[in-house]
Order: sequence, then C-alpha cells, then structure tokens
Amino acid sequence: MSEIYYLNGKLLPREKAKISVLDYGFLFGYGLYETVRAYEGTAFRLDSHLARLKFSGDRLGILIHTALIREAVKDVIKANNFHQTRLRICVSIGEGTISPDLASCIQPTIAILAADYIPPGPEKYRQGYKVLLSAIRRNSHSPVTYLKSTNTMENMLARQEAKEAGANEAFFLNDRGYLTEAAGSNLFLAKDGVLKTPRYEAGILPGVTRVVVFELAAQLGIKVKEVNFRATELLQADEVFITNSLIEIVPVTVLYGKPIGNGKPGTITRKLMKAYKEMVQKETVE
Repeated sequence: MSEIYYLNGKLLPREKAKISVLDYGFLFGYGLYETVRAYEGTAFRLDSHLARLKFSGDRLGILIHTALIREAVKDVIKANNFHQTRLRICVSIGEGTISPDLASCIQPTIAILAADYIPPGPEKYRQGYKVLLSAIRRNSHSPVTYLKSTNTMENMLARQEAKEAGANEAFFLNDRGYLTEAAGSNLFLAKDGVLKTPRYEAGILPGVTRVVVFELAAQLGIKVKEVNFRATELLQADEVFITNSLIEIVPVTVLYGKPIGNGKPGTITRKLMKAYKEMVQKETVE
C-alpha cells in the first residue's frame, strides 16, 4: 500500500502527489521543512516544530498557516496508521516565474510526507556512533545557516563524506574554527559533570530536541553551558552525544577512530536517554 501524503489541501497517494516544475522550492531551494516523529499516532513536540517553521517563514516571506498544518499532520498520521511515523513538513514560497522573482509567487506550496519509521536498533545506542569532522565549514554569518531550509546540499555532502569513511555522522566547524552541529543533529559534550553545547551564534539550527535536553538536564540537576569550543575538546570530553527528533539522543563514542572517554556511552548520556523516553511516553499518551 502506498503512503498517503498531504499536498495543498488534499490527501493523496504518494504517486499522485506532484508539484509544479516552476515551484521555487524545486527551482531555487526556496523553502523550509521540519522533520517530526510521531509515536502511536501522536506527533511529539509538534507545536515546537511549527513555531520554528513560523519563525523561519517570517524571515523568508513564506506564509505559514500553523493551524492548518497542525490539522493536516493529524490527518496524515491517521491516514497512514503507522506504529511510528516519520513526518516531513515542507513549505515552499510556491510557484513563480522561471527567472527568480519572489513577487511572482502567490501561494505557498504545503506538502506533508509520511513514512513508517524504524529507529536504529538497541545495539546502535549501546555502541554509539562513529563521527568525523567534515571538510565543509558552516558560515556563521549567513542567515540561511539558522533556518531549516530545503536546500540541504551541505548536509548531504557531509553525510556522504561520513558514509564513505565508515562513519555515522559528520560534525561541522564554522568559519572561525568552532564546532557547530552535525549534518543532521545537534551536538553536546559532557566534561566533569557539565554539559556543553555550541552557542546559537556559532551557526547552528535551534533544534527542538536540543531544547528538550535543556529541560531534562534542568530536571536532573545537570548544568548546561552554551559555549564556543573547538574539535580538540571532543577527544578530551568524558561523553559526547547528538540529538534530533528521529533518533532522539545517541551517544558518540568514536571520533576519527579514537575513543571518546572510555569508548562507551557515558552516565549523563544514559540518564538523558532514559528521561527522554519517559517524556515521550508522558506527552504522547492520549
């Protein structure tokens, strides 16, 4: 059975969901997206994702109908009825002329895609990820860096770089040599009982799961600092982990073939992983 997608007010089988070749999301990458995970029919932290989407849309001049999208997400989840659902909410500025002219785009294109989501197996969370540093640098001065843009070429190239090297993820440095984030995740390290994560101004996407980690750390009495730090601090850390809405919290145990800490998921990471799952259970049980 084909997945059911939402496209501009209609629920359609995947093969019938088509957009115009003049859509600016296709022509110029002028669009935004959010990746959301739904558990047993309920999207986790959907309002946070929609708030970020609205924030980004305001900066790009893309009208974001949050109430409409919220209801459409519910409809897509119900129509597909997966045990766990990977959702991708895409909004472009819409169809325009072949030569770039934002004023020619009258109506945004809204698409919500769904897939049956199978998370990484338990062994991956026990072993942790292998990571490398990408050769690509994040531009901390670019406004696009701070938006979840549909133009993800840098991320895709970094992921391919990691894949070819036998790694699971790639970390970006910025134009000043500071760590920012991973190709598809936010980054944390723990040292002497304190969590550190790159500052927003370094050039990161303000992750929804990143904020959840702040909340959980406060509940667990774990101090969190947003600071600039360099790659050398990763190998000096006791623990490193990455976060995003799909994989939740995943330990990072190897960087360029060298172990981080003792090469196993650390105590703080394990506590946060457990607390995250408890929060998901609490917030998604209707």
